This record gives sequence, structure tokens and C-alpha cells, in this order.
Amino acid sequence: MTNLILRGWNWCRRFRKRCGYGVHSPSDFFLITFVFYEKLPFYAYERLSNIRRSCNDKPEHREKVDKMLFRLVNYLQPKSMLEIGTGTGISTMYMAEGNMKMKVVTFSDFLTDKICNDTCGCRKDIEYRRGGVDEALRYISESEIKPDLIHIANTADYIDAFESVVPYVSSDTCAVISHPYSDAKKKEWWQNVIKDSRIYVTFDLYDLGLVFFNNKRVKEHRIVNFL
Repeated sequence: MTNLILRGWNWCRRFRKRCGYGVHSPSDFFLITFVFYEKLPFYAYERLSNIRRSCNDKPEHREKVDKMLFRLVNYLQPKSMLEIGTGTGISTMYMAEGNMKMKVVTFSDFLTDKICNDTCGCRKDIEYRRGGVDEALRYISESEIKPDLIHIANTADYIDAFESVVPYVSSDTCAVISHPYSDAKKKEWWQNVIKDSRIYVTFDLYDLGLVFFNNKRVKEHRIVNFL
């Protein structure tokens, strides 16, 4: 009930930030209206929803958010994705389905055989690795594949995770931060990320924070009512 009330309060606060109102950048307006708010059904939605319902574990995100992650990947078409904090693997599954050609590597200290073998049954080529930030950093430094998409997901080490991967990003990299408002400490950190001089464009969707490192852009921050 408390979470529902908080969401309602934040929806009211963000009322004027819906549907791209006040956004003058054509690329940002397109991202908001045709990716974040897109309502048309996609090819994988029904299959993903069926798999979601068959899982006993509670997803990290609402289905609305996971569908948006699917659309984001489908829009960006990254060649590779690195995720730190697999969680139940459901969000991983949605993102992986957004681009079937994308290489997906996900790290977690709490991987189980159920997550690796059952939850993401629609993508057998997702590479699951046990470990946290150190293992992910080792993978990046040793691999020839540099991630175009980074998901800081279900991990308590989100600060170390973010700082570890930033040296390896390019101007085309997008970082997705799950639950930037989960507690006061993470909220404060997210506000510092927004101000970070290494980052040029950020989107605040409440459930997600999106970070773009495109140095051809002027620094901008977009608040979007996606509640």
C-alpha cells in the first residue's frame, strides 16, 4: 500500500513530464514517444508473458517496465550487453529477446540452476556467469567484446559496478540502472550520476535510469512520467 501511494504521489509530481511534452530534441522525443510510450504489440510479447507467468519467482520489475526494456534494446540494436545482478533473470530475458543477434553476458553471485536452465528458456545462448563486479570487470578487460548496453540490475554493489564499467564505454554506450529510487542512498547516488561530467544525456523513468555517453550531445536530463 505504501509503495502504491508513493507511486501515485510521484505520478502527480511528474504529470507535466508525460508524452514528450517540452522536449525539443527530435531524437529524445522519438525515444520517449515511440519507445518508452509505444503501445503496439511486439512479436515476442505473448511468449514472454507466458514465460513470465510460469515463473514462481517475483520479477524485479513490473511487466510494463520489462516490455519497455525489450523495446529499448529493439530500438538501440546493441551488439553486446553486459548485466551485473541477474536477479530472477526475467528482465534479462526481455532484453535478450529485443535483439536476437545481441551477445548477452550476465553476472550474479546468486545464480541458481533454475535461473540458468528454466527462466530464460527462450534464449539458450544467454551466457550466465557466477560472480559480481570483479568478475564482470575481468571479463570486460580480457574480452575483445565491449558492451554497447550495460544493465546495473539486481546488485547491492551498484556504485562499484558503475564505476568499474565507465572506463570501457564508448560514445554509443547506453547504461540502464534499475530502481534508482529504491532507497535514500541509491537516490542520492543517482542524483550524482545525473550531474557526472562523463555523462551527457540521462532519462529518469523512476523505475529505471538511462545513461548515454554520447559526447556529441550537450548535457541534458529528462524526467519522464512512466509510472
